[in-house]
Parts: sequence; C-alpha cells; structure tokens
Amino acid sequence: MEAHEVADLFDRAVRRLRRTVENGDSDDGSELLRQAAGEGALAVRLAVDRLVDPDRVVRAAACDLLGSASAVHGNDLRADAATALISLAATEVDPEVHWSIASALGATCDPRALPTLVTLADSPDSDVRFQVAVAVPAVLDDPPVEAGEAVLIDLCTDPDARVREWATFGLGWVSTADGNAVRQALWDRTRDVDPEVRAEGARGLARRRDARALPLVRELLAQHEVHPFTIWAAAYLGDPSLLPLLKGFDPDADHVADALRECDPPRRDRRNDLAWQLLLAVHRRQPDWAVSVAGERCDLDLQLDITDGADRSGYWCVDGLLRRAGDDPERAAEEAIADLSPT
Repeated sequence: MEAHEVADLFDRAVRRLRRTVENGDSDDGSELLRQAAGEGALAVRLAVDRLVDPDRVVRAAACDLLGSASAVHGNDLRADAATALISLAATEVDPEVHWSIASALGATCDPRALPTLVTLADSPDSDVRFQVAVAVPAVLDDPPVEAGEAVLIDLCTDPDARVREWATFGLGWVSTADGNAVRQALWDRTRDVDPEVRAEGARGLARRRDARALPLVRELLAQHEVHPFTIWAAAYLGDPSLLPLLKGFDPDADHVADALRECDPPRRDRRNDLAWQLLLAVHRRQPDWAVSVAGERCDLDLQLDITDGADRSGYWCVDGLLRRAGDDPERAAEEAIADLSPT
C-alpha cells in the first residue's frame, strides 16, 4: 500500500470518528484504522505526524492508529508508538484524546506508559478512567511496580461500576500483585453493590488462596444462578467443603472439572502423582537433561519444563500433556521429548 492510500484510509476513519463523537454513530472508523495499521512503520509515521493536528478528532484518530499498529505488529513498532503517545499526553487536555491515549498505551504494553496512565486515572471523565483501568494491567511488569498496584487499588473504589469491575479484574486476575493492601481492596469488592464486581473480587481473593473468600464462595455456589467466576474461585480455594456444592454442576461446563479436582483431595493427589511420574519418566529417558515440574501460587496448572543438552527448552501444561497421552505418564514423556527434539 502506498503512503497516499494509508492517508486516505486515515482521513476516512477521521470522518467516521467525527460522526461518532458528535452524533453517537456506531461506526467509529476503527476498521479503516486497522487496515491502515497493517502497513506498519508507514502507518506509525503518518499517525505521529497527525498527533500535532489542531483538530482533536484527528489527534484521537492518530492515537487510535498507533494503538492498532502496536496490536498488529507487536514489539517492532510499540516503542516508537509509546514514545509519541507519552509525549502527546504531557500537553493534551481533551478527554476524547485522553481516552484514545490510554487505549493506545495499553496496546503498546510498554512499562514506560505507567506514569502517564496514573495521571490519566485522575480524569473527571469516567470513560477515560475506564480505559485506564483496562490499559494499566497491560503495561505492568511482573511483579508489578508499586505505582501500578496503587492506581488499580484506587480505581477499585471508583464511582463508576464499569471502572471498578475492570480495575478489580486487572488487580485480581491479570496481575499477580499481592500483599495486605491488594487483598483488602479485593475483599472490599466482594461486598460491592454490583454483582460483576463482587464476582471479580471473590475470584481475585480466592486466586491468592485467601481463606476469607471461602464463606463467600460457599454462599455464592448455593445460589440459583452461579457466576462462572465463582466456579473458578472454588477451584483456587481447593477446599473439600465445597465439593458437595460443586457436584450439582455439569462437569463439562467451564472450570467445573478443575474445581472438582482441586476440591477433591484424592483426585488432586492423583494428578500430582501423575505429574511426578511424568518427571521421572523424562529423567529416565534423558538423565542429562534439566527437568522440573512446578506450579505458580496464582495458577492452577502444573508446568513441565525441559532443557536439553543443546540448550533447547520447552514447557508444557502437565494436565494438557497428560490428556493428550491418555493419562499415561510414560507416553506423555515420549511426546514431550519428541516435541523438543529437532525433526
């Protein structure tokens, strides 16, 4: 695509976005911007040039184009996009453009964006704060820096339920942040007036294996309609007292099988034993390779990691690998080794 064709797509997108801003039309030109973003560096150069336009709709569309290009092309263009967006945010005053800046910065996944998003979190515009809540988890390191935790904790108490829901999701589910302040924020959300926010709070607290979530999850499982997040929370808690309640659910439904296994000590022990047998089976076949099985505190799955003598490495979800091998650890070991070995 030539430069003039990218510019034409952008100009058409601006016209559609203007109708959205001024009249509430549903077509905001995002599909046209995605087409332009496919041109990579050409699209980024055009967007950066348009960031200084006196028209706020043009600036907003330019931010959106940088976000689309970052999403499409990944690390190749993200640094340049983030640099331009951060620079614009230092002087920008329009809420419409602030929304687009926050959205695009999330697409860059650039940790440098965090201070800008922290500033935008103080916006009086709830749509901007919502977009900040969506974007912040994408730019956090692991573990997240204190400022990232703090802004999500603050947004968990936002007057707007949408902002609280996404901030609680980001803090409790996307992030692995932990500590007294994080857990207190999640616990407070389990008493939120909004049911979606409550479900996110319970799931986030349970993911940290916090026993305070147990009575709440037990109560929620006994209700007529049970949120899928509650099933997930039960799996993370892994408490046998939840098993009678879980047996009333379809074992093929989302997350129910995981919850049934985690809350049933014999089933959980069998899975752990199979994982151990898998590790030993790999080691017997390749005694000089580095082999480990481990699980993160905030994850349900166990992971098999292998590094061979040529420094090739791979990792597998133990449950998925065992399912693939019919729960036969010997066969699973052979399949993992075959996956790692060059063809």
